[in-house]
Amino acid sequence: MIDLDFSFTAELWEWKSNGEKRGGSWHFVTLPQDISKDIKTFTRHRKTGFGSVRVKAQCGNTEWLTSIFPSKEQEAYLLPIKKSVRTAEGLKAGEPGNFEIIVMM
Repeated sequence: MIDLDFSFTAELWEWKSNGEKRGGSWHFVTLPQDISKDIKTFTRHRKTGFGSVRVKAQCGNTEWLTSIFPSKEQEAYLLPIKKSVRTAEGLKAGEPGNFEIIVMM
């Protein structure tokens, strides 16, 4: 049986849009490259928008459904962290957090 459950620690970072007048931003964590390679290997047969992969994510006591997205620059997947999750778990850009993801097959 293939285990597609992963736990990791990663630093939260903020991506700011230069194109938006209000200076919109998104917050992400970058999955470790070894985990990203495993996920890519086991999901390569699936065709989804932007190469995204559906996951159930958890940080602390907060769980949510989302998708991870591949980053060519970082050679890893990116996990978006919603504001509600950041608030509930006290996450701030530049600080590490502990995350768990389960790839939804």
